[in-house]
Amino acid sequence: MRFVPHFTDGQAYPERLGKIVCVGRNYADHARELDNPVPSEPLLFIKPATSAVPLESPIEAPFSRGEVHYETELALLIGEELTHVTADEAERAVVGIGLALDLTLRDVQSRLKEKGHPWEIAKAFDGACPLSSFLRLSQVPNWSALSFTLEVDGERRQHGEGADMLFPVPTLLAEMSRHFSLQPGDVVLTGTPAGVGPLERGSELRFTLTGGLEVTTRVVE
Repeated sequence: MRFVPHFTDGQAYPERLGKIVCVGRNYADHARELDNPVPSEPLLFIKPATSAVPLESPIEAPFSRGEVHYETELALLIGEELTHVTADEAERAVVGIGLALDLTLRDVQSRLKEKGHPWEIAKAFDGACPLSSFLRLSQVPNWSALSFTLEVDGERRQHGEGADMLFPVPTLLAEMSRHFSLQPGDVVLTGTPAGVGPLERGSELRFTLTGGLEVTTRVVE
């Protein structure tokens, strides 16, 4: 069943989910923890709409393909078409803010990177993007004041601050729009902070986001 974006008040967004545009290494500490260079420009890739599933549902990870890593990210729901726009124009196009997991087949990704191959196979599989419902902009502070947290079985594993992004949200959206248009119903993932790691069968994941969003889910055993 195709994922339908919803707001936290239960109202469905009128547009179908489009593409999910992601940025890698937007937090310097995450780049360093994986021994990757800190980028001088956004490292962009795309997940298809078929990768999206509700974050609130139990996570069915493809453990048969090796380690599946969690990467918690701020998710932005786009409400206007963006093509070659300024940062100010891009910022006004965001209609919702939520959380997402950029699930990654880490063993698969490592093999692909060693060969110099694209790594969509490790990032774009069905179920690779659990998405929460979205807060409306009136419920959240400015971008730099946003923060989010992931706890696994009661232990904090990841904490991100909007102020720590290498490429702030308006700048990031404007840069994306230079390469491909963003359309209503598209979702943008803004990168993960340090603390990524492998999912464990049966573990409980709790997510919180400034503005009152809280989601608890569990990994299927």
